[in-house]
Amino acid sequence: MDARLNQYKERMKKSVENLKDEFAAIRAGRANPHLLDKIRVDYYGQLSPLQAVANITVPEARILQIQPWESRMIKEIEKAIMASDLGLTPSNDGKVIRLVFPELTEERRKELVKDVKKRAENAKVAVRNIRRDANDAFKKMEKAKEISEDELKILEEECQELTDEFIEEIDKLVEEKSKEILTV
Repeated sequence: MDARLNQYKERMKKSVENLKDEFAAIRAGRANPHLLDKIRVDYYGQLSPLQAVANITVPEARILQIQPWESRMIKEIEKAIMASDLGLTPSNDGKVIRLVFPELTEERRKELVKDVKKRAENAKVAVRNIRRDANDAFKKMEKAKEISEDELKILEEECQELTDEFIEEIDKLVEEKSKEILTV
């Protein structure tokens, strides 16, 4: 592969990584500690990731247990979870916080799959936009006589192959996540 494609490949890779992060935050009926990755807690006036102030475990398939390093953090953690878009109500016994994930309804599962597909489509658009940027840059190089017409064609073909690769990877991710969500 041509070295001039590397920056575009990296950008495409970042789009796919971003999609993976988004998928990790989608609740599929099972407890997944990654659902809490985006939650920030007020820790001595500083917004800190939840993982930095507590230990998160999965004692059962549908329960997340959060054990703060300091017991005074329980109220702050509960407040942060309530303010998040998780739609879960934390319960605590004074030492640990438990998040119980309700069984997803068939309707909710279908909504989540639609959301997964929408996010994937956005990632595909991002990848295609990167391809367009690359092709525009290559055409400018050809106009400025930095590369020949043949080199332009080769670069455009390689860029298309790269795009197809990443689109295929996105499709695989969608298939896996949809299967995970629809599995009861």
